[in-house]
Amino acid sequence: MIRFDNVSVTYEGATAPTLRNVDLTVPEGELVLLVGPSGVGKSTLLGAVSGLVPHFTGGTLTGRVTVDGRDTRTHPPRELADLVGTVGQDPSAHFVTDTVEDELAYGMESLGLPPAVMRRRVEETLDLLGLAELRDRPLATLSGGQRQRVAIGSVLTPHPKVLVLDEPTSALDPSAAEDVLAVLQRLVHDLGTTVLLAEHRLERVVQYADQVLLLPEAAMGPPARIMAVSPVHPPVVALGRLAGWDPLPLTVRDARRRSGELKAQLEGFRPGPIPAPPALGARESRDGAPGVGKGRSGGFSLFRRRRTDPTTPAEPSPLIHTTALGVRRGRVEALRRVDLRVTPGETVALMGRNGAGKSTLLSALVGMVAPTTGTVRVAGRTPHTTDPRELIRQVGLVPQEPRDLLYADTVAAECAAADEDANAERGTCRALVEELLPGVTADTHPRDLSEGQRLALALAVVLTGRPPLLLLDEPTRGLDYAAKARLVAHLRGLAADGHAIVLATHDVELAAELAHRVVIIADGEVVADGPTAEVVVSSPAFSPQVAKILAPQRWLTVEQVEAAL
Repeated sequence: MIRFDNVSVTYEGATAPTLRNVDLTVPEGELVLLVGPSGVGKSTLLGAVSGLVPHFTGGTLTGRVTVDGRDTRTHPPRELADLVGTVGQDPSAHFVTDTVEDELAYGMESLGLPPAVMRRRVEETLDLLGLAELRDRPLATLSGGQRQRVAIGSVLTPHPKVLVLDEPTSALDPSAAEDVLAVLQRLVHDLGTTVLLAEHRLERVVQYADQVLLLPEAAMGPPARIMAVSPVHPPVVALGRLAGWDPLPLTVRDARRRSGELKAQLEGFRPGPIPAPPALGARESRDGAPGVGKGRSGGFSLFRRRRTDPTTPAEPSPLIHTTALGVRRGRVEALRRVDLRVTPGETVALMGRNGAGKSTLLSALVGMVAPTTGTVRVAGRTPHTTDPRELIRQVGLVPQEPRDLLYADTVAAECAAADEDANAERGTCRALVEELLPGVTADTHPRDLSEGQRLALALAVVLTGRPPLLLLDEPTRGLDYAAKARLVAHLRGLAADGHAIVLATHDVELAAELAHRVVIIADGEVVADGPTAEVVVSSPAFSPQVAKILAPQRWLTVEQVEAAL
């Protein structure tokens, strides 16, 4: 179905090809998962299949890409529209209509399908993706995850032979991601659709793949064989490598069947909490004073119990304090009776299904929306009545769309402006970018970066100011596991220095690694609020892979297991 013959792609001004000498064949009716670190060319390879590379992106493509016999060099995207359906990293960039139902029908209208066929397919897709209640909603009012489902639905309705999806579950809650992947698997198995899918959250998708393509090596093979050598792999594979399991498990079910011996080794150990907020001793612990114990490496011990210190200072004043907070957006009651306290040094993960109100809560905390009922106080101020120039010194927000923060023509210019705005030492922002995601060149325009690189830049811009309160909306979207680990390490350091961090995320592995508390929001209300281990372990939807594999023991991460062993 898809053939790459010695394909290389070089963008204008680049010193080296993004793709180099790629030779591969994707058979009809298979789901092929693209994996690799951020910025290695996954989106470029997908764009070469849809014709967007080089017709839309520019650059030079050598070699030949054919899709069902059509050469993408001589067939621009409009001549491949009946054959290839594409969803990029930014779903909103694909929208051309105003409402959900119109967007689902637009592709079929463009292909001239009969109205009766269009109506039937729209209804099928609304039901398949759980969008029926949103059919009349304006696209501008949807959450990021809801928009992603609409974008996927809009390419499913024309029934293309090939689907090209760039991080299709990155903004979806765990249940919605499972629904979308089940739909894709059904299309592959029942209709013979060929799916090329790039995704960083491999814990969600690797078990659905028929083949895995590892970049930049362009090595393709069965998932278990590629995962054995891939530098990026999900926690279930990392745990399998640690335990020496062969073959490596790809699913929680397979890993649970082999976990008996590992559980026996861990018996008697209990995972400790994430290093506590400063008021509870984390500041002292960071330098080796009483608090969290230190292991052989000099880092935090993740399984020793902290002794109670009678001299522990009283809990400091909260940086966030909301009381019965309610927000109404048009006809939608986005938040209802939300009570939340966050103290300095605390990291809190907001979780819940798409459209639950997580992003609205972050918006209320920075004054972008005013409360309809109740009160909200941030660093002793009322956000929506505080001068933004004053508020920005207290709170920094990285939104779901990182491009909203980026306005300069180059990475270097963005970093220079961030240093100046924060009165930081020259080069601070640039060093943060390099720390989070090495290899981002200074003269690159932000729009030419991958989604992960753009996010790393936006994070660096906000982190340069080191605000006392940091709000992050889906902060790992587009980041590979290595980049996420570096972000976690940096945020742990900020929390240990007394900064409060609130992150809205569907990444259950991130919450397990980083958060002291998890707050679950449903239909605008807080339905759970407690220590991470207590909240996520009891939830099938929000539990990390390690917790599912080693239950009923209360381990959350591979890092904890490795430290205990």
